[in-house]
Amino acid sequence: MTAIPPAVKALAEADFSAVARSFGAAGFAVGQPADGILTIRRENEQRPAVLVSVGVHGDETGPIELVAYLLDELAQTPQALQVDLMLCVGNIGAIRQAKRFIDADLNRMFRAERGTLAGTAEAARADEMIAATSAFFASAGKERWHLDLHTAIRPSVYPTFAIVPDLIADAAKEQLVAWLGEAGIGAIIMNPSSAGTYSYYSAEHHAAAGTTVELGRIGTLGQNDLSQFAAARVALDRLLRGAAPAPAAQASHVYKVAQNIIKLSDNFKMAFGKETQNFTALKKGDEIARDGDTVYTVQHEEELVVFPNPDVRIGLRAGMMVTRVK
Repeated sequence: MTAIPPAVKALAEADFSAVARSFGAAGFAVGQPADGILTIRRENEQRPAVLVSVGVHGDETGPIELVAYLLDELAQTPQALQVDLMLCVGNIGAIRQAKRFIDADLNRMFRAERGTLAGTAEAARADEMIAATSAFFASAGKERWHLDLHTAIRPSVYPTFAIVPDLIADAAKEQLVAWLGEAGIGAIIMNPSSAGTYSYYSAEHHAAAGTTVELGRIGTLGQNDLSQFAAARVALDRLLRGAAPAPAAQASHVYKVAQNIIKLSDNFKMAFGKETQNFTALKKGDEIARDGDTVYTVQHEEELVVFPNPDVRIGLRAGMMVTRVK
């Protein structure tokens, strides 16, 4: 069994002790408002506020490795950090058990109404994350970012892609889309409505340029192939160090949500397997799913399916259909 590098092991275990000491000794205001959450600020300075979250799904380990190495490097020369940073390791319990979640999907908990999920471990964790996020952005200036880093369960036509809330202010959205291009993100989906995700919450409630970024496929902690999102690592490092934006690594294709496929009952069945690739194209009139008397079909000349998952709980999104804008 491959040994997990110390920096990766520490972040996966939400152990910020070494990093906190380094930045504290360099004169930063360092806080740990909750387990798995670290804030690093310059007091009495107006700097961009950047929230980076990883491990919102406990089995998505690639971003944990990516951020662990970046944080370790920054801690060697802490003065290089040119932003106020909040780092959030999301579902700590699930990471420890190498599971996606304990009771329910944490990335559906950032909403006022949780229904039958209100008593879950993830609901309590979301409350901690919401409180810390609110405190972090409360004193922030206008430049606010939230990069929620994930990896996908299934293969994808685009190995890297991002979901961007459409409600972000135009200037901030333009800056975010440019950064995603710099990060080598193949596709961007403009999303008009929340599914209870962490990045949408930050955009809606704290005016952050928030995005959910999917970086390759799920892998084993300590054994991820970080070369598959090397451009994203460089772009994140440059953002944290205050470097000027670099040219786009590639032109991201832009999509918009055509329809959300909601699971209404236990009778829900998709017309294709859950291993179907993200961004698989379907033609007008093709059946997407059926749920009792409700039949979901493709409404445009072409729609592409993203996140097909018939195993979600009743009332949640079982898939998203998108159309290309550019």
